[in-house]
Amino acid sequence: MSAPNKSYDPVEVSALQPEALDAARDEAIAAIAAAADLEELKKVRLAHAGDRSPLALANREIGALPPAARADAGRRIGAARAAVGQALKARQAELEEERDQRVLAEETVDVTLPWDRAPRGARHPLTTLQERMADVFVSMGFEVAEGPEVEAGWFNFDALNFKPDHPARTMQDTFFVESEDTDLVLRTHTSPVQVRAMLSRPLPVYVVVPGRTYRTDELDATHSPVFHQLEGLAVDEGLTMADLRGAIDAFVHGMFGEGLGTRFRPSYFPFTEPSAEVDMQCFVCRGGSVEPGAEPCRTCASEGWIELGGCGMVNPRVLVACGIDPDRYSGWAFGLGVERSLMFRHGVEDMHDMVEGDVRFTLPFGMEI
Repeated sequence: MSAPNKSYDPVEVSALQPEALDAARDEAIAAIAAAADLEELKKVRLAHAGDRSPLALANREIGALPPAARADAGRRIGAARAAVGQALKARQAELEEERDQRVLAEETVDVTLPWDRAPRGARHPLTTLQERMADVFVSMGFEVAEGPEVEAGWFNFDALNFKPDHPARTMQDTFFVESEDTDLVLRTHTSPVQVRAMLSRPLPVYVVVPGRTYRTDELDATHSPVFHQLEGLAVDEGLTMADLRGAIDAFVHGMFGEGLGTRFRPSYFPFTEPSAEVDMQCFVCRGGSVEPGAEPCRTCASEGWIELGGCGMVNPRVLVACGIDPDRYSGWAFGLGVERSLMFRHGVEDMHDMVEGDVRFTLPFGMEI
């Protein structure tokens, strides 16, 4: 008996014919070239390079060929599939480039459009003015002192020589915490910090005290139940009213300009003796608006002077209350309102503008630090 003829296989696979492979390759390349976008190219990839594509199915039929024909068929199928893969890769890159260019064109940010539709805001002018005022005294060697806003009555009144029947110690003028019997108040001035400074610091004492204070005033154009003060205190040996006058002159020149004069008018405060009201020459008209025929001045109402605040020599009783020998030491103090300074310095006419939090008021003052 003769041996089997292993070189003959009656199976013929039409999908593996060169003409069929070339047709499948050309059809795939044509479909790839016709893909208009990445989504369409994805469908073409599945149809012509996926597991059910003609070339993939033809690859599965290689096993039906005679062993001698399998290598040649495998090379032809591999070449066809490689050509399709290269075409897919090239078309993918082209379509991605087109997509990126289209996105850049369609989603371009116009940098000329307004970017500040939501304003950042600014520091409140009361804050910046208060810091500038304190800086003038810091430059003269003073220290900034702070204290609690909820204060004991002894610091707020008794130590400052307010008698028990003083009008400021009634509920008509002072915010009491819980009741009058608690003797705990929202401080009516920053002077309690001066008392604390004299009690806690070694002599001599030179402090400037900026801070928020409270009084039972109705909110109107010129008053507020919450307002800010700046006070200064100096306690040393041999201090006189002349030293006080010199410090105030230096403050006025530092804040409002050189050459402005000041004047004292007699007054009364429980914690200073003697006491005075301080006026400064109008920094706009410099006193010239009082002259006949001169242009009127809105800042000083053509009076030539602007009220700055109160001052005086520290009452000896205050020194004694703080444990300081008034025969050896003397001191002077002054106080002024920050809101009032802002009003006449920048022409602010209504206190409501300072407390309502409208960014349109604070923004023009900027972000001064």
